[in-house]
Amino acid sequence: MSRSRAAKRAGIAGAVVGVAAAGLATAFAVERVLVRRSVNKPGDPYVDEPFGDQPFDEELTVTAADGTDLHVEIVNPRVRPPSPASPPASASPGSSAARRWLGRKKAGKSDAAAAGRSGEVAGGKPTIVFVHGFALDMGTFYFQRKALAELGEHRLVFYDQPGHGRSSKLQSGTYDIAALGRSLAAVLDATVPEGHIILVGHSMGGMTIMAFAEQFREWFGNRVTGVVLMSTSAGLFDKATLGVTNVVARVSAPFFPLWDKAAKLGGGTIDRARVASSDLAWLLTRRYGFGEAKPSPSLVTFVESMNSKTSVETLTKYLNTLYRHSRLPALSALRGVPVLVVVGDRDYLTPVTHSEEIIQQLPQAELLKVANSGHVVMLEKADEVNAALIPFLEKIS
Repeated sequence: MSRSRAAKRAGIAGAVVGVAAAGLATAFAVERVLVRRSVNKPGDPYVDEPFGDQPFDEELTVTAADGTDLHVEIVNPRVRPPSPASPPASASPGSSAARRWLGRKKAGKSDAAAAGRSGEVAGGKPTIVFVHGFALDMGTFYFQRKALAELGEHRLVFYDQPGHGRSSKLQSGTYDIAALGRSLAAVLDATVPEGHIILVGHSMGGMTIMAFAEQFREWFGNRVTGVVLMSTSAGLFDKATLGVTNVVARVSAPFFPLWDKAAKLGGGTIDRARVASSDLAWLLTRRYGFGEAKPSPSLVTFVESMNSKTSVETLTKYLNTLYRHSRLPALSALRGVPVLVVVGDRDYLTPVTHSEEIIQQLPQAELLKVANSGHVVMLEKADEVNAALIPFLEKIS
């Protein structure tokens, strides 16, 4: 090849790289402008909401079936009228007075601790156990926890799934939803050794409950007396398009195992890239997590912060088990138990059709479709979800 031709090709290659770099720079600049416009827009209803850690009575670590250590927090009910051992009636769950009362970590510090340890509290109300979804943590149920703690009638148990939140990562291998079902069993054994239980699961948390039902059918109707499934699926992920064309969605599936290997080789690098492109992550969270065109920027930031704390290695270790999740037969264990199914009508990740499939298997279940809501329906439309959730809990308690 002549020197002039080689120089010409090098020049073309350099131009292509330059154009690509300029394009990326422009794209990131546009993303940042969009994010700033969204975040700085007045009228955000949650701009002063103190998202983050919430008060609790007890915390403990439970070792899951796969060897990971699960972080657990428990909020006990208020079983007596206000006294020095309980918060003032006017104290909201997030107030300093409530935090001083609920923040006592040692068992026995509140009147409710001993009463709630068995799983049932005054009036025979069951313990409610919350199971969050993929790439999130127990903060998923922020508004439900706040409302139910304020009512003070139920004992509440929250935990971070393996590899999420403050729970430890799996040391080797890939995550498996069947193992998550056994992890839920471990949490129940440790926190609710007796008494009735209501399980509430969002997304992968709902799948975890199905896996638990598949392996521990005898619990349902005896110990588990109610189930709430939010934005979840019994196994139609091969039909989900995530808001893109069917061709793109189907072609991507065979590469899930490759993504796992890529993360093992360069998970740290990918995580650093995620930080560098945090504006893009924020926009994607808004696009795929929410149904409203202009959701609360503070709420989007809260969800994105949970996403960003979950490592790429953890995320990719879940991909195969999520895609292959198929537990329609397991739903038969729930047929004698009251079930509430909740889904946003603009959920791209687990569309309404997934919830309708669950209802076909559980015709006695209640179905709530929430308008203009996406995958994080319990956060985006907290008032509507709580307005259905709390009466359901009271009815079956």
